[in-house]
Amino acid sequence: MEKRQVTLKDVARAAGVSHQTVSRAINDKGEIDPETRRRVLEVARELRYRPSRFARGLVSSGTITVGLLVREVVNPFFPELIAGVLAAADERGWQVVVASSENDERREAAAVRSLANQVDVLIGYLMGPAPEDGLPLVVIGREGADIDVDAEGGVRQALDHLIDRGHRRIGMLDLPSPWGRREPFLEYARERTLPIDAGWVIDTESVDPDGGTAFERLRAVHPDVTAVLAYNDVIAVGAQRAARRLGLRVPEDCAFVGFDGLTIGDLLEPPLTSVAIDKRRMGELAVEQAERLLAGTPADRIILETTLEVKGSS
Repeated sequence: MEKRQVTLKDVARAAGVSHQTVSRAINDKGEIDPETRRRVLEVARELRYRPSRFARGLVSSGTITVGLLVREVVNPFFPELIAGVLAAADERGWQVVVASSENDERREAAAVRSLANQVDVLIGYLMGPAPEDGLPLVVIGREGADIDVDAEGGVRQALDHLIDRGHRRIGMLDLPSPWGRREPFLEYARERTLPIDAGWVIDTESVDPDGGTAFERLRAVHPDVTAVLAYNDVIAVGAQRAARRLGLRVPEDCAFVGFDGLTIGDLLEPPLTSVAIDKRRMGELAVEQAERLLAGTPADRIILETTLEVKGSS
């Protein structure tokens, strides 16, 4: 992760010149020795120094533009996150440019390149590797990110709840990605001596119909499943709807727990139990981290705790 933005003073220190000299070299001012300019620019490249848009004269004094890159706009997780970013940016008089990768790494890379020419700092819910062009970056929502969720703690909360309700044959509907939650799920299942293994985890995508398809696949291989934990609420909604279509009673025949705490879960009958994340707070914290990066201050990693919201589905 980008721990601190390289500043003009960092370049000056490394090149052994004044910050005024660095500014003249970066902006190609004539009143500087050509050899000194060459050395300064070489140091700037080595340090991956990126002049701010203000320093390049592209924006007026005091204006900061934040780029926010999310994975998809149809997932109701992201509007609350975006709202938190917008609110925190508005408090600071900042502007926000929002883009979506639509769960496509190539599109994500193109969006990052485009935003790099428009913004001073980027907040990214990224799938691929972090860009290395020196753009101040706050990565959120995945393992090792600057701001992440205590996914392991949330999985444990969900499994403890289901076990307390008498469930032992618990399946999981997970994303087929490095940021899925199967490892903490299987690890805690072993710790709690549940009679399940990796075959109880079914890969799916983060859309409602796929959650239903994944649940049907799970039932096909494990018809004795009595509870399901889903990677997120969207998947859980699809799974619970499929269970009702199959004539199963919820939660009597099969219980469901989602992850995210989205309001769409309240539209189900019965309402969805979910491991809730404070998505708006995640957005606010991301802007706080961005502010630290712009000030050249290292930002500590933040882990958001989860809260289990028990409703009718379990």
